[in-house]
Amino acid sequence: MTVRTEAPVAVEVSELTLSGPSGPLVTDVALDVKVGECLGLVGESGSGKTLTVRAIAGLLPRGISQDAGRIDTSDSRVGMVFQDPMRSLNPTFTIRRTMREPLVQHHALSRRAADRRALELLNDVGIKDPQRVADNYPHQLSGGLRQRVLIAAALACDPQILLCDEPTTALDVTTQATILDLLQRLREERELAMLFVSHDLAVISHVSDRVAVMYAGQIVEVGPTSEILRAPHHAYTAGLLRSSPSNGHPDEPLFAIGGTAPQRFGEIVGCRFAARCPWAAPACTAGPVAFARLGDRQTARCVRPDDVAASLSLPAERGGWPRATEVLDADS
Repeated sequence: MTVRTEAPVAVEVSELTLSGPSGPLVTDVALDVKVGECLGLVGESGSGKTLTVRAIAGLLPRGISQDAGRIDTSDSRVGMVFQDPMRSLNPTFTIRRTMREPLVQHHALSRRAADRRALELLNDVGIKDPQRVADNYPHQLSGGLRQRVLIAAALACDPQILLCDEPTTALDVTTQATILDLLQRLREERELAMLFVSHDLAVISHVSDRVAVMYAGQIVEVGPTSEILRAPHHAYTAGLLRSSPSNGHPDEPLFAIGGTAPQRFGEIVGCRFAARCPWAAPACTAGPVAFARLGDRQTARCVRPDDVAASLSLPAERGGWPRATEVLDADS
């Protein structure tokens, strides 16, 4: 889907900082999503993706606080599709009752009118026999059907913004593809602003117009999906691409990013990826790293973005990722 450049911004987050009992969990996050656009938010588990989305939805877990920042949804209605349908759907409610409650609450419909609208929504998300499905309980449905029900429930409030938190993680590849196609169709038909969270770059590349890459509670790179996949400018993004079978080169071995992500990063002054990065320089840890602008629409929180981009042309036997000693030798 082509997003109009003049399309209004539906949701804007600036300088968002979230903390828990052990310290900061998300720091200085900024992102925006236009009407009709899908922004993919990608990163490993624990990077802060889900907390960011829950903050936008107003659903932060107990014990997590918003310490700074602003979330502006322009008074738009927000729907959310959760990761695990079995945990998100009440096992004691039929699907009909699950669908009825938000319709009554948001639209003040009568019970009969809400039930009719529920069947329409179930049909809209591709459920072939909505009457039968509506009378079932969650455990009686397949994983794909349960996810379709969750999407239908999220649409019950007629949202302008749809937040999707790993909606295909628990599904097989075939079902995953049908759910992604469904979300694409709904976005186009309803002109939804969609924020799609995933740890899977292949999924993100299929569904998103732009990508925001998250690492250790920070966004480290943002840009059009095609540009990020073609020429990443942050070392973490480059490592993710090299470690993904769907994005790597068939003649090259898969790459593994060395080291582990920091568990506590509140006291890290500079780049949070520096300890794992072969391009790390003294400037990376001397102080906060600002975003470098790379063209009109791509930015990276990196002091050596051009060196990272050049790594894609390295020989296959080196896996497209130089050893730290090679970088130091080149600098000298």
